[in-house]
Amino acid sequence: MHAETVEDYLRSICELQHKEKIMSETNFRLIATAIFLIGITIGFYYRFKAQRVGGGVSRKEEGTPILILLRVAGLATWLGLLAYLINPQWMRWASLPLPEWVRWLGAGPGIIALPLLYWLFSSIGLNITDTVATRSNHALVTHGPYRWVRHPLYSVGTLLFVSIGLLAANWFIMVSSLLVLGMLMIRLPKEEAKLIEKFGDEYRDYMKRTGTLLPRLKN
Repeated sequence: MHAETVEDYLRSICELQHKEKIMSETNFRLIATAIFLIGITIGFYYRFKAQRVGGGVSRKEEGTPILILLRVAGLATWLGLLAYLINPQWMRWASLPLPEWVRWLGAGPGIIALPLLYWLFSSIGLNITDTVATRSNHALVTHGPYRWVRHPLYSVGTLLFVSIGLLAANWFIMVSSLLVLGMLMIRLPKEEAKLIEKFGDEYRDYMKRTGTLLPRLKN
């Protein structure tokens, strides 16, 4: 085989591998985009409905440090995610050398999380808020996933973002989403204190039979 022929052959192999890589990346991005858009549509619909019918709630009770840090971490997560979905090259600096099979596995948690997201939002309905404060007509929800878990939105939301982070093979998206969860966990005692203030012993009894983020294991 002549040198030129070998060179052309190797070049064609490299071009084919490059095209396959681009195709795979496109598939990962399309799946991540679909998971994101469906999830955000479900969340936006129920939050908008709760805001319109139930009215706004004050965020001052969160405390200024948590209020600022949570919003900064959340904004970073959203910006990183949107940057990847629009143009993966913008987030290439935070890419991880994950095998393709790991990235494909990442689609599973996101696909599982979507019906769970709808289930929890449809269960909590107009009682949903994005802060520790409760609405004046707030009702204690103990059906749907809330029968077993007090804060399933935190669990499912984390599942969604970790899924997208694996699909994107991007450590920034995963780390920033876990940082948001960490901030929410720091805020959680204050949130539960407000719920105890609102519902008293009814909420204390509810806490005894449910888990915080996952179902409580029976003794």
